[in-house]
Amino acid sequence: MFGYADPMASLQGSLFDSASEPRLRPLDGCLRRFALSDGAWVDYLPDWVERADLVFESLVDDVAWRSEERIMYDRKVEVPRLVASYKAGIVAPHPTLGEAMSRLTDHYRGTPGSDLATIGLCLYRNGTDSVAWHGDTLGRGATEDTLVAIVSLGCRRRLALRPKRGGSPPLRFDLGGGDLLVMGGSCQRTWEHAVPKTARPVGQRLSVQFRPRGVQ
Repeated sequence: MFGYADPMASLQGSLFDSASEPRLRPLDGCLRRFALSDGAWVDYLPDWVERADLVFESLVDDVAWRSEERIMYDRKVEVPRLVASYKAGIVAPHPTLGEAMSRLTDHYRGTPGSDLATIGLCLYRNGTDSVAWHGDTLGRGATEDTLVAIVSLGCRRRLALRPKRGGSPPLRFDLGGGDLLVMGGSCQRTWEHAVPKTARPVGQRLSVQFRPRGVQ
């Protein structure tokens, strides 16, 4: 889970999977929980999506990706990744994503912020695409405990977490194709997460984020 792994390993390995269609492994009894400070926690399950390569290829080809700009130092700069978003009630861009959101909602039912309803996609085209340290604190996440579930597709990239108040080193997950990471409790308010740039040669990686209504 930790440390560097061959960025093509997850794609190469999937060629030898016996499943001919994408499918989801069970969640019950399989997730590993990491208890963090200040009421935050993270659940992790590698290879949750079998034949994740098929989902990745379909999304990269079929999604209407868009680039975004933001203001930085009084000028507009391009956000270093492509994005797409699907609001509550909109059909998921791949059946596996719709099933994943339903399974996650059922598994975490009764957990604060488990009413997953929206899907966000980020496409990291190479090692220079990234996302800076942040928490999903627009809307409900600023004041309430909530869930944000991430499914990683494509090549392996590092996702790092650190407490906002400092005092401990970052926690790092090298997420490969099909891996699931769920941030819960106070994680969006008291911790930050990032996908840092890397100088290593890497291919495309796609992040699928499931969020409740009113969380960005």
